[in-house]
Amino acid sequence: MPTHQMLNVYRHDRKNRALITLAGEIDLVSVPLVRETLERCLREGIRTIDVDLTPVTFCDCSGLNVFLAAACRTAEVGGTLRLHYPPPLLVRLLALTGTASILLALPDGDMVPALPGDPAGSSPALQPQPFGAVHRLVPAMATAVGGVL
Repeated sequence: MPTHQMLNVYRHDRKNRALITLAGEIDLVSVPLVRETLERCLREGIRTIDVDLTPVTFCDCSGLNVFLAAACRTAEVGGTLRLHYPPPLLVRLLALTGTASILLALPDGDMVPALPGDPAGSSPALQPQPFGAVHRLVPAMATAVGGVL
């Protein structure tokens, strides 16, 4: 029986901005934790949400759907949600669905990363926007899917 890697969520707030760091796998099992974390930010008045995906080892289309829905809800209240350092599979899903420009925080706003093996230019480095000093660490909700700091 395959084992499921846990998803851990870390949230750092500064005024109306949050840095969410996800670590582990994002799939049907863990996506409710991601959804609740992003919705909680909006309920608490956060209007700029940066999601660091550096430690994410896997993200399927259920994760992409949650990120797109959260980006729409965030935009409806005048905010932004941006993904930083997505894993290769998510970069591929973003490129195939044409949604990279909605979710990715790219250093050059109009560039979309090339797919692996794509001879048409090199992929830009996906750099997060400077977040600054962390003023407050807010724990996300704990679930059976994973632990929270």
